[in-house]
Amino acid sequence: MGFFDRLKAGLDKTRKSFTEKIEQLVIGYATIDEELLDDLEVILLSADVGIQTTTKLMADIKQGIKNKEINSPEDLKPFLQAKISEMLAADVAENRMATSGPTVTVIVGVNGVGKTTTIGKLAQYYHEQGLKVMLAAADTFRAAAIDQLEIWGQRSGCEVIKHNEGSDPAAVAFDAVQSAKAKKVDMLIIDTAGRLHTKSNLMEELKKISRVIGREIPDAPHETLLVLDATTGQNAINQAKVFGEAASLSGIVLTKLDGTAKGGVVVAIKSELNLPVKWIGVGETASDLRPFVPQDFVKALFADK
Repeated sequence: MGFFDRLKAGLDKTRKSFTEKIEQLVIGYATIDEELLDDLEVILLSADVGIQTTTKLMADIKQGIKNKEINSPEDLKPFLQAKISEMLAADVAENRMATSGPTVTVIVGVNGVGKTTTIGKLAQYYHEQGLKVMLAAADTFRAAAIDQLEIWGQRSGCEVIKHNEGSDPAAVAFDAVQSAKAKKVDMLIIDTAGRLHTKSNLMEELKKISRVIGREIPDAPHETLLVLDATTGQNAINQAKVFGEAASLSGIVLTKLDGTAKGGVVVAIKSELNLPVKWIGVGETASDLRPFVPQDFVKALFADK
């Protein structure tokens, strides 16, 4: 099964709660009236497209009706598909790579979203692209995070830089950057702690890590990616806002899309936070994490059964 087919299968729950409900709704109406539009709004909200994004899409639909772009209920689904595609395709940002020396990617996110697993899958992806990858265990708050990262390092043949549990995370980042430069590593991926209950400490920690990296490698970190669990829906938006205050985020990694009917959160993230979704995960295996391609996502979301 190719990745598009896995993506389509992974979006099955969202498609059932979103596009298939739109299809069923359209069948029940001969003309477009207020009741139909109200029902459509509920469908958008239930797929976690978000209040702000739903309001915008409903305004677009009403304008489309006025402009005669939408003339019957059957026109609603293709119109929405075009609008969502337009939203997601705006200002698409490629993953930034260093012009020389190691590309440094810092990974942030609350515990439990699949952060360490995501790092392992990213390492596997870049390793398969022929790049020399190194990992840094700067989530020193949890011994389990260090151990888990080592297991992923062994799987993907990547060296893991670590200190003891409770060590200074910025010191781990410093040693990792020095080692990556000395060993001519192409990609350095740094894990960080995700404890939101100590928000001020978390902010200072992330800023310190970024400062340490930036002193050693100009323009680094090249990417600061926030890992979000798609199954948490709108709560993921709130997490993004908190981490956005603590770090200069360059993009989102959205995991567990295959386990939720809330895949509409992809649209909400782009629309409400103006942050690009750069990677998506639609399964358990390493090959189920791939760069986000807006056109493929929308095509899979609106695909026929």
